[in-house]
Amino acid sequence: MLDHLICDCDGVLVDSEVIADHVMLDTLTSTFPGIDFEVAVKSAFGQQTSRFLENLQASQNITLPADFLQTVEHNVERALASSLCAISGVRDALQRVTLPAAVVSNSRMSRVLASVKRAGLTEIFAGRIFSAEQVARPKPYPDVYLLAARQLNVEPARCIVVEDSVAGLNAARAAGMKTIAFVGASHIPDGYADVLRNMGITRIMEHMDELPALVEAGRRGEFGDVQS
Repeated sequence: MLDHLICDCDGVLVDSEVIADHVMLDTLTSTFPGIDFEVAVKSAFGQQTSRFLENLQASQNITLPADFLQTVEHNVERALASSLCAISGVRDALQRVTLPAAVVSNSRMSRVLASVKRAGLTEIFAGRIFSAEQVARPKPYPDVYLLAARQLNVEPARCIVVEDSVAGLNAARAAGMKTIAFVGASHIPDGYADVLRNMGITRIMEHMDELPALVEAGRRGEFGDVQS
């Protein structure tokens, strides 16, 4: 049985990852014009921006300007303000789900709140929005999911999580929660659903209109002890 639905934000509620990736690539390229960062930026999927940049400095043997993270965040927020859109069908799907819903994100709280507002979802998630800023370790660690469960006063095993990234899915599973993988955002690469199946993920959605039926199946206890 399920008591609560928890959604990641970027790539699940809003189609933001492709925008953020373009901004990251453009900002890196303008700072280091002799280096091709395209492959590296694709690996940022699901990572916290600060962690990605730390790893990038080591792998590329570069030193980023002291204010580079702030520059990227500013550029991303400006781009999101002008072009962010909700995932197709997400508002209707969430309104059809009979469980209370929360958001758990690796992004900064200010960005999550702004994204939820731009998507017209504030009333659905009001008071139930959580950010990795609130814990010591971001996804793929389970900390922010466990924080959400405590704050929501719900057992982790009675939560179902919608995530798009491997890091997020691993975080939710490590917290003891059941998961659904969403592969319908514009940044998702070809063959990604097969990668997830090879990981043992069996509940995979391509379209948000699949969500209400999946949640209802979980409420009826049809998932058993299978996490994914």
